[in-house]
Amino acid sequence: MTRKGPRKTVATTYWPERLKQARAYLEAAKQALNHAEPGQNANPAISHIVLAAIAYGDCLTAKRAQVINQQDHAAAPKLLREVLRDTLSAEQERHYRRVLAEKDGAQYGSRPAKLDHARRLLATLEEFARWAEEQL
Repeated sequence: MTRKGPRKTVATTYWPERLKQARAYLEAAKQALNHAEPGQNANPAISHIVLAAIAYGDCLTAKRAQVINQQDHAAAPKLLREVLRDTLSAEQERHYRRVLAEKDGAQYGSRPAKLDHARRLLATLEEFARWAEEQL
């Protein structure tokens, strides 16, 4: 039997509530960056950006296959590809991977992130989020 990675089965009613969380994390990231002072550490905003991307990914896999990624966020793009197949463009997969790659640094690292970097990451997330909402 082939292992398919860390996943959890969810109810068909899971994704609409998860979508509310995705939108809330996205809004929190925007607000954090709108109110940020020059030179401020952007890791908290990046953390919201990452959490929003994870939630959007969960929405897509939950709606289509009633599964979500669990614990191993590096495996989330693989699950998204498995569930969405050809409807996941290479560009959107890159956006998703790029945002998720920031998780450890933003949430567990000690180096402060720059606001410009966070703003570019937010733009990437917004593009992924628009696409995800169209898929839902």
